[in-house]
Amino acid sequence: MSLLTLLQCREADGRPVRVGVIGAGTFSTAFLNQARRTPGLRVACVADIYPQKAWDACEATGWPAEALADAGSVGAVNDLVAAGKTAIVDNADYLLHADLDVVVECTGLTGPGTYHAWTALDTGKHVVMVNVETDALVGHVLQQKADRHGLVYSMAYGDQPAIISEMVDWARSSGLEVVCAGKGTRFQPEYRYSTPDTVWDHMGFTPQQVKTGGYNAQMYNSFLDTTKSAIEMCAVCNANQLLPQACGLQFPAVGPEALPTVLRPASDGGILERSGTVEVVASENRDGTPITNNLRWGVYVVFKAGTPLVRRFFEMHDFLRDLSGEYGAYYRPFHIIGFELGISVASAALRREATGSAVSFTADVAATAKKDLKPGDVLDGEGGYTVFGHLVPARESVERHYLPMGLAHGVKVVRPVARDTPVTYADVVVDESSFACRLRRQQESRLLGSLNRHE
Repeated sequence: MSLLTLLQCREADGRPVRVGVIGAGTFSTAFLNQARRTPGLRVACVADIYPQKAWDACEATGWPAEALADAGSVGAVNDLVAAGKTAIVDNADYLLHADLDVVVECTGLTGPGTYHAWTALDTGKHVVMVNVETDALVGHVLQQKADRHGLVYSMAYGDQPAIISEMVDWARSSGLEVVCAGKGTRFQPEYRYSTPDTVWDHMGFTPQQVKTGGYNAQMYNSFLDTTKSAIEMCAVCNANQLLPQACGLQFPAVGPEALPTVLRPASDGGILERSGTVEVVASENRDGTPITNNLRWGVYVVFKAGTPLVRRFFEMHDFLRDLSGEYGAYYRPFHIIGFELGISVASAALRREATGSAVSFTADVAATAKKDLKPGDVLDGEGGYTVFGHLVPARESVERHYLPMGLAHGVKVVRPVARDTPVTYADVVVDESSFACRLRRQQESRLLGSLNRHE
C-alpha cells in the first residue's frame, strides 16, 4: 500500500500521525509548509529555544494564528493537541514527553541532538534525524537503541544522504554492485581554509545580499569548507556499509556524463582507491569555470554492469556508461530538502521503515586544523575559524584517537597542532561527562571490541 494511501486511511480514521518538530530553521520550515497540506500528518508541537521563531515559521508557511498556542508543560501540550491545536514550546522536554508518534530533530547541534534523539526513543517515539551532524557522531549507537526498542531511527528524506541511500538500495536490490555514491557541491582547494570572514566573497554574495538576507556566515561556511560534505558522506557510508577512501574526498570536477568514467577504481582507469566508496564531485573546474549540467545540487550512484546482458542494455538504451560498458551511473539533479521530509515521517510511523539509517560505523569525520593551532586556542566547530571536517575510515579515527567533528566546539587546545593535521583527544580538553561524549565513547568502544573479536 502506498504511503499516500496509508496516510489517507489515518486521516479518514481521525488518527493522523502526530509529529513533534525540534528546531524551527530552514529545513523544518519547509516541512511545516508541506505538512499542513498532507493528509494524515499532524504537526502537534514545535519546539525552539526562541518560541517566536517557531511562531514565525508557522505563520510564514500559512498556518492560521488561531491554530497555534503556547504551552508551558507536557500536560498543556497534550491538552492543546487534543483540542486540535499545535503547541509552541521553548523547552524540548515538553515535546519529548508528550503523546506523539514521531520526533523530527532539526537543531543541527550535536549536544542537544544526541539528548533529544535518545530521549525520544526512551519515550517510545520514532526519530527522524535531520541533524546529520549528530548522526555522523553517534548515529550507530542511536540506531542500535532504536532496534532494541522496536522503533525507527531514520535519516531525513529530502536531505542528500537519505536520497543517496535510496539510490544505493535501488542499485543493490537490482543486483548491481555499487562502486561509488555521492553528491555534488561547489569546491576549490582553498575553500578548506575559508572562515566566516571570507565565506561571502567565495560564495559571490554582495554586501547588500548579506545585509538583507539574514544569512548565518558560519553555517554557510560549513558547506564551503568541505565539512558538511564530509559529514554527509560519513552518514552515507554508515547507512550503506561503504568505506571512505584513505585520502578522504577528492572533489573531482565531473559532470554527469563523466561519472562512470572518472568514478571507477584506479585499476580500471578511474580515480578511486577502491570500489564501494563515496565521493563528492565539484560543480566547477579548478579555474572557476562551471561544469555543464553540473551536480551542485544533485546526487548520484555509480555501479557495475556485472554481466554481458546488462552491458548490452546500457548500450542499447544510451545509459550513462564508460567506454568499456562495464560502469554505469544514475543521478538525480536536485534535492528539495525539508519539502520531502514527510516521506520519512510517514515511512517511520506507518511502515516502520527508515529512509536510510546508520546500520554501521565505517566512517567518521575528523576535526582537522585550518591553521596552526596553539595551546589556549578554542575550537569553534563546523564552519568556524579553527577546524574543518575530514572524512576518514572509522577504524583509523578510533585507533588514532581523532577528535570527531561533532565534539570540536568550545574545547580548548592544550598541545600545538599543525595546519592540515587531525586533532586528537589528547590535543584538547573534552568534557568527557557530557552526554554526547559518553555516547560517542560507547560507540568507539563497541567498534574496538568488534575489531578485536575478528582479529
